[in-house]
Amino acid sequence: MAAHPPVCDFGWPAPDFTLPATDGRSYSFADIAGPNGTLIMFICNHCPYVLAVIDRIVRDARDLAELGVGVAAICSNDAVAYPADSFENMGKMADKMGFPFPYLNDADQAVARAYDAACTPDFFGFNAEGGLQYRGRLDASRREAAAGDARRDLYEAMRQIAETGRGPAEQIPSMGCSIKWKAA
Repeated sequence: MAAHPPVCDFGWPAPDFTLPATDGRSYSFADIAGPNGTLIMFICNHCPYVLAVIDRIVRDARDLAELGVGVAAICSNDAVAYPADSFENMGKMADKMGFPFPYLNDADQAVARAYDAACTPDFFGFNAEGGLQYRGRLDASRREAAAGDARRDLYEAMRQIAETGRGPAEQIPSMGCSIKWKAA
């Protein structure tokens, strides 16, 4: 079922975390933060919305690193109910796609709850001070990738944040599969 995150709450402070990554290390928000901003993405291995754009996510992460923006992806889905999202399979995906960012496992879903993550993909763009400035889409893609020349909404917003500390006033929400929450 498709889900939409809420609109950007400008200035909302980034919740801290420490999570294990597929590279064998653990990372906190401070470890990921770049001098010009930070992008935290909630993704997973099985979501068709993520799979349609994973190559664009990798491209944008590389381009954002050149602008001094730190990037990480977090998988928070219930891996028991969705084995494709297991930590082992996360590692396989990170290797296969050549992720230039840490891919973090939020097994207890505490970080997804702290961020109020709604879907995969869900993008949180923070300025250098750790204040939220973007919570929009990657581009016009949905379950299928948009045209190759589609406007790079996420990249352009993060470039603006890196340069000015402020995100765009107008943002189009991301769309994706809902976070797969564990049963209470």
